[in-house]
Amino acid sequence: MRVLIIEDDATLSKTLSQLLTDNGYQCDVAENLGDAKYYLDIRNYDLVLLGWGKSNSHDLSLISEIKKNARKTSVIVLSEREDKESEIEALRAGADDFIRKPLDYDILLIRIEAKLRFGASNIIEIEDLIINPEEEKIIYEGEEIELKGKPFEVLTHLAMHKDQIVSKEQLLDAIWEEPELVTPNVIEVAINQIRQKMDKPLDITTIETVRRRGYRFCFPKRVS
Repeated sequence: MRVLIIEDDATLSKTLSQLLTDNGYQCDVAENLGDAKYYLDIRNYDLVLLGWGKSNSHDLSLISEIKKNARKTSVIVLSEREDKESEIEALRAGADDFIRKPLDYDILLIRIEAKLRFGASNIIEIEDLIINPEEEKIIYEGEEIELKGKPFEVLTHLAMHKDQIVSKEQLLDAIWEEPELVTPNVIEVAINQIRQKMDKPLDITTIETVRRRGYRFCFPKRVS
């Protein structure tokens, strides 16, 4: 599970990142909205922890952007505000939960687990194609397709950004833990495996190459 922490308190964001990492989550930290939007453009998140101070009311506008582009991402607001009206405002803005600071970290972990457990499913369904990221499973017309590892992750990331062009650099940063240590041709290898193990045998096209720009998930697109 991948979590984005948006918090301008550097000490708190470091504590949250360490806490979640110790409990098996992958974390990115953004100290401002510009950094947050950068991460949201290149990665898919299961959960966003959004710090909301007493003065930065504009932060809530980010929730609608998150939900518009990734409706299955849960958002928990972590706020210094103690009044009921602020909690109502955050929930009306699209937040899935509202937790007041100072944080009880044990309670926070339980609330995160509950939100991810009962949140919206990440399963992608497009016509007869089903991609289940949690179980690393692909089913087409009722038959399971054998595609695992990085090719599966590349396919899933592109499917989650259907009809958008995703560059090699974005794929590397989104999927590989240390993208600077691998070469861009690993993307070509993954795409080739998708086409060899899935597209050709099934007579479908799931990914198209956009010259000099990257790749786009284009299913359904039958091979003529």
